[in-house]
Amino acid sequence: MCVDFSLYLPFWNKLTETQQKRISDVLEYRQVAKGTRIHDSSSECLGLIIVHSGQLRTYILSEDGREITISRLFEYDSSLLSASCVMPDMQFNIMIEAEKDSSFWSVPACLFKNLTEESLAVSQYSQNLLSNNFSELMWLMEQIMWKSMDKRLAEFLLDEIRLEESDTLKITHEKIANHLGTAREVITRMLKYFQSENMVKLTRGAIEITDKKKLNKLVNS
Repeated sequence: MCVDFSLYLPFWNKLTETQQKRISDVLEYRQVAKGTRIHDSSSECLGLIIVHSGQLRTYILSEDGREITISRLFEYDSSLLSASCVMPDMQFNIMIEAEKDSSFWSVPACLFKNLTEESLAVSQYSQNLLSNNFSELMWLMEQIMWKSMDKRLAEFLLDEIRLEESDTLKITHEKIANHLGTAREVITRMLKYFQSENMVKLTRGAIEITDKKKLNKLVNS
């Protein structure tokens, strides 16, 4: 595969040819099916993940087994959340799974760590990436603490129809609950309320958004 990595890694053209070759020689390319868990607490330190295609989901798994989504990763996105050996003080149990059939590269953590010590450009990139990851976690905490579940659910549904480019979402109540860090029963009850207000229509295995204006109004109220 002939790839211009400068499109994926902003620091690529600031590396020496030797450094570029060191990455190219050990870069691992993987193709995974929808639903594949790419990283969990028992996995080896995966290093830097660079998404080539598809859609990955990063999420936290609590001690009682409850999930909550931190972020989604799309083509050209990168993440260090799987690099616990690069971030030894990280206390979160970060999980990464493929939400769609996906492909990605991984740069071994030890090599990436060495490059951050050798190259100012890589070091700055790493700091920016970690800062963005931290901001996502802080945003998530603010959502949980200060935003009501009906607003969070409405915002999630609006985000999903933009991602899927369809007003009908084929997604289970359990999956939504996993994204939002709550119980399936809470989501079912809230969706039934949305349906009574003519914002959505519920069918088996699908949710049709019938009034986006009402959902937007709820989010912004």
